[in-house]
Amino acid sequence: MIPKAAQLLGLAMRARKIVTGEELVITAIRNGQARLVLLASDASDNTAKKVKDKCSYYGVSCVTTGDRHSLGHAIGKDGRVTVAVTDGKLAESIQRLLT
Repeated sequence: MIPKAAQLLGLAMRARKIVTGEELVITAIRNGQARLVLLASDASDNTAKKVKDKCSYYGVSCVTTGDRHSLGHAIGKDGRVTVAVTDGKLAESIQRLLT
C-alpha cells in the first residue's frame, strides 16, 4: 500500500469514517454509506467475489490493495480483509492515490 494512501486511511479511521469487517462493509454498501471499498489482495476467493459483486451492483468503487496486514496496519488494527471509507472526499483522495 502506498504510504500516503495509508496515512489518509489512518486519518479516516481517526475521524470515524471507516467501516471494517466483511458483514459490516456489505451492510454499508447496501445502505449507500460506503464510498470506496478496499479489498486485501490475499482475501479468500469467496470474500473477494461477494464484496466485488456487491460493489458492482450498488455502484461503489472497489480497489484491491496490499495484503490484510498492511491494510490493518494502516488503520491501527490487526489484519483486515475489507475496509469501507464512508466519507466522499477522503474516498476520492485515497482512490486517486491507489489507481
